[in-house]
Amino acid sequence: MIKIALIGDIGSGKSFFSKLFKYPVFNADFEISKIYKKDKSCINAIKKTFPKHNFSFPLKKEELINCVLSNPTNLKKLTKIVHPIIRKKLKSFLNKNKHKKFLILDIPLYLENKLKEKNDVIIFIESNKKDIKKRLIKRPNYNTKLLKLFKSIQLSLPIKKKKSNFVIKNDFSSKKAKRSVKKILLKLAQ
Repeated sequence: MIKIALIGDIGSGKSFFSKLFKYPVFNADFEISKIYKKDKSCINAIKKTFPKHNFSFPLKKEELINCVLSNPTNLKKLTKIVHPIIRKKLKSFLNKNKHKKFLILDIPLYLENKLKEKNDVIIFIESNKKDIKKRLIKRPNYNTKLLKLFKSIQLSLPIKKKKSNFVIKNDFSSKKAKRSVKKILLKLAQ
């Protein structure tokens, strides 16, 4: 089994590319949203950590955004609650799919959380800043302050790019994207 981690800027197209590989995908953002909808013990830990904030169950994104924006240190406190749960889910995903040739990891803080292991392959998804901004603005709950806060806990793009085995230039063209993925899979299969 070869783990392929996709990294890049917020909105660069990591999730889009992860599906093109046609292998099992671990999408951390999707897993987090499931936790916020179904994991009562996680929500209780969040309520205990942030007693001045009101949280419902299932947790609403706006409640989290308000909490995180009210104090920059709240994001780190929140990640300390959620990341151990995500690590367990990742471990379970890896065990369940250990006989697959490739596994795709769509984990925004893959390098920052020191998840890289020796033989993991890292692919940096590089996109034009203007294209990224156009796509981000269309997202529900788009918030520039929140975006800056998320970027503040991430490694810089040049560092991420330097630590990568491959770079895919994403011009948001499906044909080119599929060709890039095919080339990489062929190289890794050798």
